Amino acid sequence: MWQGRFKEDTAQVVLKFTQSLDVDWRLYEHDIRGSIAHVRMLGAVGLLKNDEVEQIEKGLGAVREEIRRGDFQPSERLEDVHMNIESRLTELLGPVGAKLHTGRSRNDQIATTVRLYLRDCLLDLQEALLALFAAILDRAEEHADIVVSGYTHLQQAQPVSMGHYWMAWFESFLRDYGRLEFALSSLSECPLGAGALAGSTLPLDREMTSRLLGFDRPTRNSMDSIAQRDYMADYHHFAALFAIHASRLSEDLVIFSSQEFNWLKLPDSFCTGSSIMPQKKNPDVPELIRGKTGQVVGHMLDLLITMKGLPMTYDRDLQEDKRGLFASLNTIGGVLEVLVPLIAGTDVDEAAALAGLERGFALATDVAEYLVRRGMPFRDAHWKVGRLVKYCIETNRRFADLSLPEWREQLPEVDEDLLPLLTFRESVERRQTFGGAAFSQVRQRTAEGRAWLSWKTENLTATRKNLEEYVL
Repeated sequence: MWQGRFKEDTAQVVLKFTQSLDVDWRLYEHDIRGSIAHVRMLGAVGLLKNDEVEQIEKGLGAVREEIRRGDFQPSERLEDVHMNIESRLTELLGPVGAKLHTGRSRNDQIATTVRLYLRDCLLDLQEALLALFAAILDRAEEHADIVVSGYTHLQQAQPVSMGHYWMAWFESFLRDYGRLEFALSSLSECPLGAGALAGSTLPLDREMTSRLLGFDRPTRNSMDSIAQRDYMADYHHFAALFAIHASRLSEDLVIFSSQEFNWLKLPDSFCTGSSIMPQKKNPDVPELIRGKTGQVVGHMLDLLITMKGLPMTYDRDLQEDKRGLFASLNTIGGVLEVLVPLIAGTDVDEAAALAGLERGFALATDVAEYLVRRGMPFRDAHWKVGRLVKYCIETNRRFADLSLPEWREQLPEVDEDLLPLLTFRESVERRQTFGGAAFSQVRQRTAEGRAWLSWKTENLTATRKNLEEYVL
């Protein structure tokens, strides 16, 4: 495509080093869609005749079918998906095919193609995330009345509803969904027509191509259109934080299902055994989710480090932006594919969870707050209850083992109304602060979650239906 300027052919090792087919061939559908919109616009502004538009569009459809059938094998000599498609089109149509690239650079072409591809991928991720929310809500509702221990520093802290625990992850992933929506919104502008960096002297109708491809508007600065990769960074920001949340959840699943905790039950179909130890049930799926998180975070850093020193506008370094993007999309899609059924199949052994609570002093804060309600300053109450816990440890006693006289011996301020409060279920139910662990609060949050899920599902369906008009 550039031999008019050069005296020598490109060296074979250079062709191999600079090709991007191993990365961008997956973009062929979206590249052809962008080309069809471009050709229709060229016809509308008089740069192509109607019969030329018809021939090129028909030819692009034929190339697309060849690729779908596997009949078209791309050549590294042509570097990338764009030139392979254009070359094949010219083989089919002759000189008419060479008019496809009128008013266009590979710079604005790939910027448009990737946006189209990424938009479809992010819509798929939205759908997968909504399935994750549904699975979490199912668990939260089913486990709403089950009491388990909450932890800080991985030490037993206070009793909570298991439903409250699941809804904590609902909130984490809810923020991720917001970041995903923001990443989608950053794809709303169409760079087609920006050219190599300066636009074109030809009378291109950028509003038309933007409209045909389902974008809200064309980009406003041709140099920025080619140079920026913020829309990729927005995706990576979502992906990195989602992966970290999924990793932390996976860590919980690994720990709470271990023999030492043993109150969370993972589905057998999502675990593996040992080649030597017959008793093993290994939580491989959450471990792999945890392990893949570093890759996703690394892909974000890869892009940011690539971008940090590049001058305006296009530099060949940017060819590498898609490797990490596609790898991250594959990983996040795979994580969601296994995480949803994993959560759906996870259960709780309520008896084991309660047994674990009974071995500790998770109600100590309840006792301190009881004293506060009787007028004692909190720091004094904290000290007194801490001394009581020390006494129990030294005498190998639990709160449940103490009679009322023993309570009064250690805490003279205690009355008989304390004892009914010292059950784990009562402790949870009395935590009625907004967003607290009370069963009633959990039910309210899950109901709100269901309403939100229904709303977002309807929105996504409407968005997909609207974009169906723009599939060329």
